[in-house]
Amino acid sequence: MPIISIEEAIRDIKEGRMVILSDDEDRENEGDLTMAAEKVTPEAINFMSKYGRGLICLSMTGEKIDSLDLPPMVENNTSMFQTGFTVSIEARCGVTTGISAADRAITIITAIADGAKPKDLVRPGHIFPLRARDGGVMVRSGQTEGSVDLARLAGLKPAGVICEIMDEDGSMARMPSLVKFSEQHGIGICTIADLIEYRTRTESVVRRAAETIIPTSYAG
Repeated sequence: MPIISIEEAIRDIKEGRMVILSDDEDRENEGDLTMAAEKVTPEAINFMSKYGRGLICLSMTGEKIDSLDLPPMVENNTSMFQTGFTVSIEARCGVTTGISAADRAITIITAIADGAKPKDLVRPGHIFPLRARDGGVMVRSGQTEGSVDLARLAGLKPAGVICEIMDEDGSMARMPSLVKFSEQHGIGICTIADLIEYRTRTESVVRRAAETIIPTSYAG
């Protein structure tokens, strides 16, 4: 399958499937298993943990992060790519130790629920929320923003679950390995670059801020 169009990726996300979202070679040069947060299941979390092997994170909009009163993990973010980690979370109810696939799925569903409140979560926990930049990949070309954009474009809640893909030897999977992973598991690959191109092509980034009459030397 391996490389798919953004239209195909949006369809897969809408139907609850994962895609592999890859960034540029001159950035992290990584691929993340990506799915819509509202479609998450214990089976999906288990797959990410077993085959992705990276950190399982929950990407959300700044508005959602603020509504849950989730402060940044650190006051001064000095990481290379300024990934917007907040404090980690756990669902207050319905979980045991919080680390099982089922518990992590419950935590994600709890966090993204309509009307979710800070009291519905405890801190710290085993899910790592990420604050996506307003404007998505048009502002920051990362998987955090890409996963939120894909969910939004699919007509779902703007929140994604992502997990970096590592090779069996513990190194980060680059494109040749991602292609092999894609073929082995039947999961399509899409790129941040293609997502930026898609949004540029299909969205108007010019918004009316104000109206005024401008005098000219021409009548009418």
